[in-house]
Amino acid sequence: MKVSTLPRHMVEMAQSRSLPELLRAIVTGICDCSFIGLARIWLVQGGDVCATCRFREECLDQTRCLHLAASAGNSDEPGVDLTRLSGSYRRFPIGVRKIGRVAASGEPLLLTDIRGDEEWIADPEWIRRAKIRSFAAQPLVYRGEVLGVLAIFDRTELDQEEFDWLRIFADHAAVSIANANAYEEIAYLKERLEEENSYLREEVSAARGVGDLVGESAALRKVQQQIELVAPTDATVLITGESGTGKELVARAIHSRSRRADRPMITVNCGAVPEPLFESEFFGHVKGAFTGALRDKAGRFELADHGTLFLDEIGEVPLPMQAKLLRVLQEQEVERVGDSRPRKINVRIVAATNRDLKAEVEAGRFRQDLFYRLSVFPIENPPLRDRREDIPRLAEHFLRTAAKRMNRKPPKLTQATARQLSAHDWPGNVRELQNAIERAVILARDGTLHFDPPASTRSLPPPTRQNAVDAPILTRQELKERERESIADALARTGGKVFGPDGAAALLGMRPTTLASRIKALGLNRK
Repeated sequence: MKVSTLPRHMVEMAQSRSLPELLRAIVTGICDCSFIGLARIWLVQGGDVCATCRFREECLDQTRCLHLAASAGNSDEPGVDLTRLSGSYRRFPIGVRKIGRVAASGEPLLLTDIRGDEEWIADPEWIRRAKIRSFAAQPLVYRGEVLGVLAIFDRTELDQEEFDWLRIFADHAAVSIANANAYEEIAYLKERLEEENSYLREEVSAARGVGDLVGESAALRKVQQQIELVAPTDATVLITGESGTGKELVARAIHSRSRRADRPMITVNCGAVPEPLFESEFFGHVKGAFTGALRDKAGRFELADHGTLFLDEIGEVPLPMQAKLLRVLQEQEVERVGDSRPRKINVRIVAATNRDLKAEVEAGRFRQDLFYRLSVFPIENPPLRDRREDIPRLAEHFLRTAAKRMNRKPPKLTQATARQLSAHDWPGNVRELQNAIERAVILARDGTLHFDPPASTRSLPPPTRQNAVDAPILTRQELKERERESIADALARTGGKVFGPDGAAALLGMRPTTLASRIKALGLNRK
């Protein structure tokens, strides 16, 4: 081994911040000497219980093992790739074979005068063809912890001075690896903080003034009791109910009463995520994974690590993506798009839907195993017509919050107006009531509340069987066109304004962030 080049490579190592680049620099730097047949680095990582590992029966502890992380060499044989990391010796259990014992003991190993017929040699044919005479392995130790093993196969007889130089080189390599890991961790935390700040800004801008479960009806008390029971646990919760009943509010109540309350609750609207971007949005991606991936990005699962992930409109997840979602829920680990390294997560899942998932399962549109995984603890959110006694209190609450936001004195809610509100069926539920109250506050003059709710849906005759049969059934594309036309009309009426009480979102009874996502997905122009 030519030791004169090692100091120069030590300087180059100190300047590397990317772990993959650093590892390649270490092995290729050693292989500058043509006498080196092979140089490899194995790093200690979490065990993956690899079914194809040739040493699996010898592995007593499958939580940690040595993973081949870098390889280089010099060979005269045509077609031989000494840089590949997928060979038979890509894993070594700690304490097994020469490499594993160096990692377990932290002691270096030097073997010289190799003939090729020694019992410990795994590939005698390669040893003879490559004319290997020496084998040296140095543990990569940083602050008393073994990070991995650096091993070389040399065509010359290594002496003690060269072996000592390799020890110095390994110490510098260990420090550089620790620094690269630290830089990666800092970059990851910085990226995660940026994503969380961006997400929280979206949540603040979308806040509608609803912070608590308001009401004392028996139906609402039942929901509150269920929240108190399940919140301290980590059980998966499935919240069902009609659109506008406040399913996200129930999810926030569960999170705020849980042990994870000091971590964020990350919300993702499954219906607003285009199928091609599903994996990137949920699991993240690495730089260069696809066109437009200009930097690494953490997915919603990583952002919710040690917190809660709220999967709204879970019934909208496309069937091909449900299998990938199920795997993440079962394994509690994600792989970013374009990355082969799994990342462990600790996330509590709260899902919500206004669909009948049992019927979706029977129709083959929703996976049965995913349904059972999500519905460990189901909570049925009652519609507003089943808790009419709560409507006056909700109306008072929305009056105060709307007036405060508009910097106005709250108009008085009379008993006659409260009875009028309670008589309405509110097919849009709490969301419809809130939007109606906000419109009334805008139109209020001299502190007088003028409210004219639409005719009660109870006065409408129920559809007959014949009417249901004669009604045309719309295809998915026709429904999408209807949605597109409705959103376009709302944008036209509001001059392209989405947010605010006079925006298109309020007109449509949607969350502004949901509407913005649908506008983008449908390719609409706000103007």
